[in-house]
Amino acid sequence: MQPTFLPWIGYFALIHEVDTFVFLDSVQFAKRSWQQRNQIKTASGAQWITMPVASSGLREQFIKDTLISSEGESAKKLINSLSTNYVKAPYFKRYSDALFAEFHAEKSNLCVLNMSLIRLFMMLLSIEGKTLFRSSELPVSGAKANLLVSICQHLGFTRYVSAPGSKEYIEESGAFGAAGIEVEYFAYEHPVYQQLYGNFLPYMSIVDLLFNEGERSLAILQ
Repeated sequence: MQPTFLPWIGYFALIHEVDTFVFLDSVQFAKRSWQQRNQIKTASGAQWITMPVASSGLREQFIKDTLISSEGESAKKLINSLSTNYVKAPYFKRYSDALFAEFHAEKSNLCVLNMSLIRLFMMLLSIEGKTLFRSSELPVSGAKANLLVSICQHLGFTRYVSAPGSKEYIEESGAFGAAGIEVEYFAYEHPVYQQLYGNFLPYMSIVDLLFNEGERSLAILQ
């Protein structure tokens, strides 16, 4: 999976499901995608929070090379937005310092920040015993399904767990079948949990679950 900014809970459910997780950072960065933004719940409904990136003249840049911009929405603004909307959540004080420390660290590379945040949430959720790789650090090649097969073959995998959104190009290519690698699609059923601000809203960032449910988060996520 691409290293997402403050991912939704299904991202962590997939990590929990597998033995080894590969950050797919050797593919093209998509501006205004989940790679640089996500949603939180506010009194007015869902709201985007975004990490600005340098993109001028960099249309073809890879995720691994994308730099955080000093312009636009700063770490201070992100922290303010999260604090304003979650300060009354039951577990805000327990988890906010660790989260905000990642923003204060002033990492210049978006991929490095995202991976650091994901590792932090894995720790806070007690998701343990997982092996993590970056595709950019592996001797692999190809595009789309062929790249995924190359990763699996290099790491010796015989079973690949995929997000449902990749099903069409995976099945069209036939690359996994030709390589003898089993593909399983991870169709996640979103749980309902305690939230602030009225009726439940699914697909929010993982911060929404943690700030509201604390140590129960992993059980709910499962």
